[in-house]
Amino acid sequence: KGVSCLTPVGAFYAFPDISSYYGKSYNGRQIISSMDLSNYLLEEAKAALVPGMAFGDDRYIRLSYATSMENIKKGLDRIEQALSNLV
Repeated sequence: KGVSCLTPVGAFYAFPDISSYYGKSYNGRQIISSMDLSNYLLEEAKAALVPGMAFGDDRYIRLSYATSMENIKKGLDRIEQALSNLV
């Protein structure tokens, strides 16, 4: 919920818009950029992402899906759980 993403064509990366989470926080830590959200997801979900600001748009994060479907599902479940903790 709150994440939108076009279907990737031609690469093994997804570039979801996560800006709906800006302004939310967890344990006093406010999310105001793709860097903040990427760091939060690394620490809380153990998911390594690249902030969209590195690609010219801070509303997005970059996800690689060059791994097994099992690993993708596990990672997305952890990301979903971590995002649900933001208020």
